Amino acid sequence: MAGYGLQFTNNSNAVTIDSEFARLMVIASGRYAPTEEGGMGSTTYFARPVTSQEPPLVFVRPDNSTLIAGLSNMRLIGSAGNWTGFYVRTYSSATAQPNGRYFVGAFAAQAVAQYGMRLWDGTGKMLFDSGTPNATFTRSFQSWTYLKSDQDDQGLYRNYYSVPFSFPQNEFMLINNFGMTMVSGGNIPRQLYCTWDFSAGNLYAVTVAANNPFNFFLPAVFAKQAA
Repeated sequence: MAGYGLQFTNNSNAVTIDSEFARLMVIASGRYAPTEEGGMGSTTYFARPVTSQEPPLVFVRPDNSTLIAGLSNMRLIGSAGNWTGFYVRTYSSATAQPNGRYFVGAFAAQAVAQYGMRLWDGTGKMLFDSGTPNATFTRSFQSWTYLKSDQDDQGLYRNYYSVPFSFPQNEFMLINNFGMTMVSGGNIPRQLYCTWDFSAGNLYAVTVAANNPFNFFLPAVFAKQAA
């Protein structure tokens, strides 16, 4: 920060409030659950709309399950200044239904608390509201191990990648980037899915495309809400 203003650090010496820069603020949190498509699809509406112009970041933690948990086709609901929810779908009928916890964050606070403290920057942008706690990025990785390829019933190539991981109860994974399609080198974009195998301690990424590119460097990003 500059020579004047406010800065607050926690007992780990991490900056949690700053009068110049917005932190990732938790606007809403809760659970997602099956709502449609025979239990395979899930539409969740936030407790309050996210009013940022840029799309907010959605982090999820699937419930531990003996089945493999899978999520795909993530999309935000709403538009700039009024993001109201998100949609996800389980990977296939063989994976667990979409059940778990989520939080949605933005790099700006919103006027939520009736009592407490608010902080704005020099342009009038709200940086902090005591009703919107911050979140902290915990880790990321993109060193996936290629496992195998096969073809689905339509003849499309599926590539499988994995990375070993532990998934603490207070840690959530960003799913915005897993809702995107990827360049495939052909006319049909490369579809992307992620699955969690809790019993084996592995996170998997699956890509589906008409041709068969092997390179895969998409980062998996994790965060947790401030205590």
